[in-house]
Amino acid sequence: MLLICNGRIKTMAGPELARGCVLVGDDGKIAAVGASIAPEPGVRVVDAGGRLVTPGCVEAHCHIGLDNEAVGWEGKDYNEGTDPVTPQMRAIDGFNPQDEALGLALRGGVTTACTGPGSANVVGGTFMAVKLAGKRVDDMVVKNPLAMKCAFGENPKRFYGQSAKKSPMTRMAVAALLRELLFKTRRYMEDKAAGKNPPFDMKLEAMEPVLRGEIPLKVHAHRADDILTAIRVAREFGVSITLDHCTDGAVIAEELAGEHLPAFVGPSLGSKTKVELRSKSFETPGILHAAGVPISIITDAPVIPLQYLPMCAGLAVSAGLPMEEAWRAITINPATQTGIAHRVGSLEPGKDADLVIWTADPLTTVGAEAWLTLVDGKIAYSAE
Repeated sequence: MLLICNGRIKTMAGPELARGCVLVGDDGKIAAVGASIAPEPGVRVVDAGGRLVTPGCVEAHCHIGLDNEAVGWEGKDYNEGTDPVTPQMRAIDGFNPQDEALGLALRGGVTTACTGPGSANVVGGTFMAVKLAGKRVDDMVVKNPLAMKCAFGENPKRFYGQSAKKSPMTRMAVAALLRELLFKTRRYMEDKAAGKNPPFDMKLEAMEPVLRGEIPLKVHAHRADDILTAIRVAREFGVSITLDHCTDGAVIAEELAGEHLPAFVGPSLGSKTKVELRSKSFETPGILHAAGVPISIITDAPVIPLQYLPMCAGLAVSAGLPMEEAWRAITINPATQTGIAHRVGSLEPGKDADLVIWTADPLTTVGAEAWLTLVDGKIAYSAE
């Protein structure tokens, strides 16, 4: 067992403890959290020295492990660019646990990431949630499949319409391809249920969990009209969605508030490299939160390296998001909105012992990073 004491504990499940302790069990779970916990014989004690202690940060949308660091084309395993509709692709089959980006993320206090295919395809395949410490992806998975990636707007238009001169060339075609796949999947499921035994179709098999409501469509959408088109299509088929990027969210904040859908906002750092990024701003999370939209902040790593997720939350604070909401937006919110809050996102008994002792508050201090990072109760990064 391991006892962290003398820390400023931000549990994300209740009031902050100005001086508190976290007890980690031999099973890698949190055994107790409190103002004072007496160490039992044989328990290793770590003195946090008054440092901030938080849950490990959770990234709701990135491509870590599939878009590998510093390896060029060979490490680009996140877009199967041969077909605009590839729901049968699975992130778990392209994830590289040895990607150096994972270690950098742990040093930056990020312990769990939702990662998967990119946005070249209208439907790209399934995302998964993984811990960022480990050697074998099968042992790192928190949830798989997590969601089915789909993309609206500029990316599929440019990748296929502009570059390959094939569909989709327009936003109409993007929506039509998604609708066609959903229609075919629904008919395929109906035929199987009726005993008609249709020929096996791997694409449609992969889409069945979406139609059954087991996983959502993870919607890449920046522009306001794309966001609303995604909502329209989802409503037509009765499927769940998350709004990933949501760059124009501030433009339609009141409309989105009425939809009660989570918005994964970002990446907000960097230049506006596409037309549909004209409204990119760190003000967006605060505006959406004020309107009542549940938000998480994302890096879309490697667009923003994953270790800078806390910094992005801090920049959102400087642009109007309340501090506590910024912390929620990189811990309990993404965990809840991706269906993994029973494991991660807060410091509570029974949850995985994923936590960070910080050198300084990363939302207020430039250069702050982890002093100690635990994943499943084991030290994944130490500054000493």
